[in-house]
Amino acid sequence: MDEAGLSGFTASLWYGLWVPKGTPKEIETKLNSVMVKVLALPAVQERFKQLGIQMNTKEQTPQALHAFQKAEAERWWPIIKAADIKVQ
Repeated sequence: MDEAGLSGFTASLWYGLWVPKGTPKEIETKLNSVMVKVLALPAVQERFKQLGIQMNTKEQTPQALHAFQKAEAERWWPIIKAADIKVQ
């Protein structure tokens, strides 16, 4: 991207799992616990490696996902607005 004149530009694809607003906290906690265990399985890790998916293993919590999503929205929204990108 530097060679294209976009010095310092990075973009990534990321995944998350959301539940509907109002989902009981105990269900959210249980779902998160199960997903963390599944993502740690060797077979899942190997498949992600084959697909070139790098997983953030530092903090896999609903709070961390919320903070990350908010930061990404704050990062990209001005660019989307400036480019006048519209949903079709």
